[in-house]
Amino acid sequence: MARLIDSYQRRFRYLRLSITDSCNFRCSYCLPNGSCIDPEAERPLNLDEIIHLTTAFAGLGVEKVRITGGEPTLRRDVIEIMEAIHQVDGIEHLAISTNGYRLSQLASRLVASGCTAANISLDSLNPAHFAKVTGQTSNKAVIGGIDASLESGMKVKINAVLMKGVNDIELPNFLDYVRDKPVAVRFIELMRTGDNKAFFDKHHIRAEVLADRLVESGWSPLARSALGGPATEYAHPDFAGRLGFITPYAKNFCDQCNRLRISCRGELKLCLFGDGQESIRHLLKAASQKEELQETILQRLTHKKASHALHDDDFGTTRQLASIGG
Repeated sequence: MARLIDSYQRRFRYLRLSITDSCNFRCSYCLPNGSCIDPEAERPLNLDEIIHLTTAFAGLGVEKVRITGGEPTLRRDVIEIMEAIHQVDGIEHLAISTNGYRLSQLASRLVASGCTAANISLDSLNPAHFAKVTGQTSNKAVIGGIDASLESGMKVKINAVLMKGVNDIELPNFLDYVRDKPVAVRFIELMRTGDNKAFFDKHHIRAEVLADRLVESGWSPLARSALGGPATEYAHPDFAGRLGFITPYAKNFCDQCNRLRISCRGELKLCLFGDGQESIRHLLKAASQKEELQETILQRLTHKKASHALHDDDFGTTRQLASIGG
């Protein structure tokens, strides 16, 4: 059976699948100009198309699927989508990335549908800072969603986009948070996109500053798993949780890339900051197209580059992160 292995011998077992580009948050780093939705665009993939897609990828060796957005819980059929993917032969791990706003209501149903892990955005533990970044009134709903997810048995990772002058002084707050709570908080370096140049120039800060502080305080780096994300995580024997960093501007960041992305309208994106994305939606109409779909995916994978070009201020065609799910 063919496997998803690129020209640099990187194997791809992980698929990030966006199911909507709608979001009820207006995070300044993600949607600086409001909604990214094109009123002329096609509707997002339907349930049958998602089943055909994930079945084809599973046949090529994908073992993990993460549902993303926009905000995926805004889709009324999000539970049905999760249940269907969970039934696909070969998919061993099913996860969701979410702003957490609806998790208090949905966590137990997501677990019942086969979802075992949630990445939840929480850029600040300070309600005022959170409101400034997201456009929401407070972070209470998100924190409640984190607690509900843990109570339901999900593994929880918290994503905080690191922003100078916004949350770069909150490391002590997050340390207090993970002292007794078994979650992984990952600080993600702010990334340049087509719509956020002014925001990026004002707020970008390298994560090494915080990582060095952790090491000096007795935290130790952990090894990454084959299906894990790009974060370098740190643990400390006195803390129930972990802290980590995602550093896309670091040297050799792309060497262990293990995921591909599909937009909510069926476009295959080989790299978050690559040059374009090509639609494979025309091959998702029937199960009988599986072989042609797989051949197309394998052929397009031969064009994947060794690395993004963020260092050269080249962010590809990524206009804003909401359009592809990060």
